[in-house]
Amino acid sequence: MQIKPRQHLLDIWQAIARHSFDDGEWAWGKWGGESSVADAERLLCLLYPATEIPAFRLDDPDTTQDDVQKVMRKAGGRLEIPANLVTAAAHFMRTHTSDDKRPTFAGGYYFVSRDQNQDLTKEQRELGVVDSYSMSITLCLATLGFLKVYESKTRRSDVLETIQELRTATNNRLTAAMVSLLRSFTVNVFDTDSSQGRTLCELLGQGRLSQRHVLQKFQRRFRPLRAAIVESFTLGLDVEEGLKDENQLFECGWGWSIIRDAPEVDTDEPIGAQPAGVANAVPYLYFTVVALDGIQDLFSDRTLTLGLLNSEQQRLAEALRLRWELTQQFWSRIARFDNDRWPLEDIPWRTTGQKLESEYFSLSVAAILVHDLMRRRATDDDLTRTVSVMERLAERGRITSRMTRDDPIVRLHNPGVILPLQGSESVGPPMQWIMTDFSAQLLKRTIQLGTLSRNLGSHDRLLRLAEDIFGHLWRRRIRDGEGVGLWDNVHAAYPESQVSDGPVSWSITERVTEVMVQVHEMYKQPPIRSTELTELARALLSESTHLLGNEQMEPAPASEGNRGMELRGIEVKLRRARRLVDEQPGTACALTLDVLGQLDALARAREAASQGV
Repeated sequence: MQIKPRQHLLDIWQAIARHSFDDGEWAWGKWGGESSVADAERLLCLLYPATEIPAFRLDDPDTTQDDVQKVMRKAGGRLEIPANLVTAAAHFMRTHTSDDKRPTFAGGYYFVSRDQNQDLTKEQRELGVVDSYSMSITLCLATLGFLKVYESKTRRSDVLETIQELRTATNNRLTAAMVSLLRSFTVNVFDTDSSQGRTLCELLGQGRLSQRHVLQKFQRRFRPLRAAIVESFTLGLDVEEGLKDENQLFECGWGWSIIRDAPEVDTDEPIGAQPAGVANAVPYLYFTVVALDGIQDLFSDRTLTLGLLNSEQQRLAEALRLRWELTQQFWSRIARFDNDRWPLEDIPWRTTGQKLESEYFSLSVAAILVHDLMRRRATDDDLTRTVSVMERLAERGRITSRMTRDDPIVRLHNPGVILPLQGSESVGPPMQWIMTDFSAQLLKRTIQLGTLSRNLGSHDRLLRLAEDIFGHLWRRRIRDGEGVGLWDNVHAAYPESQVSDGPVSWSITERVTEVMVQVHEMYKQPPIRSTELTELARALLSESTHLLGNEQMEPAPASEGNRGMELRGIEVKLRRARRLVDEQPGTACALTLDVLGQLDALARAREAASQGV
């Protein structure tokens, strides 16, 4: 299925407007306010495209395009849409702020009890989660950018008052989210003989290297990174001493929430008391990927150009950027530990901290590798091997291959991959987090790779894979009921799976929306240039220019008017072909071939005329 970002975004926006607006006013519905993650995802489905794609802008009513206004008519008229979005965002900020004015990041109904007979406590539902911290960064930056433009476009005093309140709350939430992400970062040090150490050695050794050889290679490969972490971060004494011992292994990344005993971050911003952490000091692949996605928005071109961060937030952003870079380097090197056979290519990946294995974790490591490939200059070999991993994950996930009878892989999509949240048992029943967005995440990383790749073969493979995954996801839209046109109806793609009667999956809906923005960016890039095609275009240009010069030396026939106009048209085409030969050699070839045809027609007409005489 061809991905048409503009049309598909219009379809998604129409479905969201139908679902979330009632007579022009934002309606949260039954599940609204129950999870800060879900509420942020829902708002981002509108605010992210509206602030990233000029054609979908809503902050300046004078530039709102007709088709956008048409699909958003449930949200009000051209002038009411931005005001209603401001009101919805302000309501979100008030809902997810405590009585003592502290921004809250509750996982809410996204948290699940591991004991089916015992529900989670209110305190557990209100625990912050890295998903919310990361999503809040993206939402707050989108909101601040939206307000920066819309404030100068409205004169309504009530709206201007709401804008001032929203800007203050958004800035506080952004700072609080950044502080919470800093306090959720962890480095876990362990011995090679521990169960975690043995798992990592088996993963890296691939059954071909002994534990001693793995440790020696680990020491060499991670010595600079180990030193950088020791010198850059304030860690617990035990962690620092363990990192200095090269006989110890380590992992770094983000836990599921604020780490237990994590020190408070010194800041003058009015974010209220910093909550105590409950999560064990163990990195999770899933939450690490989520954190990396949000942190990169802090230093995007748009954030820097609009000056969305104040001085304190810039300081916090630099601290997060350092963790962002070191974490990418660590997991990228783990994924490519052995050049002959990457551990990433041994699917499914086995986690050391939670002792689980799944295709989802392979995708998580691949996602970090994609982040790293985008950060540095990737080699063609790295790209080609990563593309192969993506294709295998799509096949193993039964996205591009058929299902078998009683296929166990269905559980990857429904009910999803279950993560135990270590440390949650200290405040109630053990908690779980369920990931159901394998297909959406795979599509997102495939498009990111496609945007990065400048190799024709790899790019073509990625585009075909992305279209296959998107076709699969498009079939999973809800066909009837409250969330029609949104996600997720897994049963439509996997008839053997359970029929879900839960709320709309805003996590998948938001990721698909985000992918449409990424595809839009990919299509804005210049097409990949083929060296062979460029040489052909230059050869055709040379021949066309020569033949045109020859034609211009011929005596003009009696009917000079038509011939003169045709020759001038040929000159225009050749000038355009010369301009495009480096960036669009295929187009240059088409233009010159057309010119050659016209010149040949003129030569044949002249020959016929001379023979007739």
